[in-house]
Amino acid sequence: MKLLEVTDLQVHFPVERGWFRKPIEFVKAVDGVNLELAPGETLGLVGESGCGKSTLGRALVRLVNPTAGRIRFNGIDLLTLEGKALRQQRRKLQMIFQDPASALDPRLTIESIVGEALEIHQIVRGRKARRERIGQLLTDVGLHPDHRNRYPHEFSGGQRQRIGIARALAVEPRFIVCDEPVSALDVSVQAQVVNLLHDLQEQRGLAYLFIAHDLAVVEHFSHRIAVMYLGNIIETGSARSVTRLPRHPYTQALISAVPALDPLTRRTRIVLGGDVPSPIHPPKGCPFHPRCPLAESRCRYEPPVPREILPQHWVSCHLAK
Repeated sequence: MKLLEVTDLQVHFPVERGWFRKPIEFVKAVDGVNLELAPGETLGLVGESGCGKSTLGRALVRLVNPTAGRIRFNGIDLLTLEGKALRQQRRKLQMIFQDPASALDPRLTIESIVGEALEIHQIVRGRKARRERIGQLLTDVGLHPDHRNRYPHEFSGGQRQRIGIARALAVEPRFIVCDEPVSALDVSVQAQVVNLLHDLQEQRGLAYLFIAHDLAVVEHFSHRIAVMYLGNIIETGSARSVTRLPRHPYTQALISAVPALDPLTRRTRIVLGGDVPSPIHPPKGCPFHPRCPLAESRCRYEPPVPREILPQHWVSCHLAK
């Protein structure tokens, strides 16, 4: 059984003008995404800045309300829920944000930050039980329980991200969106945080949507990878298959830009021409065709349908083989 199933998800933001703030256009940040995730699985999500990765992650945990589509979590359609029913399900879905400095309220102690969700969802009762629970959560992420009385500015960037992870774990979720959780950290600290997330996944059976720019980190950490371009998922497959045998021209260009660790390995750099089209007026047909070096006439008017090129490796491209 799939833990998460997303069907034709759309998130369109209105562009308003005039005295009456009338919407005249829409930014199509997410434009018909389909994906699925199994319990305990990590799906890496990669793509250029502005392609809709973070918006998709926020929509999955209902921090952003989708315009259309369906999000089924453990068999329940989240978009049909409101109020108490939604709050009960959202406990099982959490998010770790990119910038730990701005994600933590500087006016609150770590005990208040981590313990807030415990009170909202009534997970523990009594002050003593609450303090013990917070101390255990801090221990689980590699911090000392006595740190509960400190403030965020007293910690390093890596420690603040561990606090953010502890906050997400407080409500015992089953699925966590990791929105570039290591991009703001030093390289040595990145490895520590990634290893922590991996250990927590094995201990708790967590499922992750891991959003990142660093393809090397994504390949190492993810079971499968989805490549996003202009609000669309254009290629999905196992981490090894997508990184070693990319079939979409855009994925091939992304992979070619990754520095090779082996000095004997030579890669032909693929430089894409032109600019990313506006998400307000996305191209007809294939969204990548204005920059694709292989585009044919049908790419300009016929949207590609995902095809299984290799076992469990799907590509949305007319020309992929």
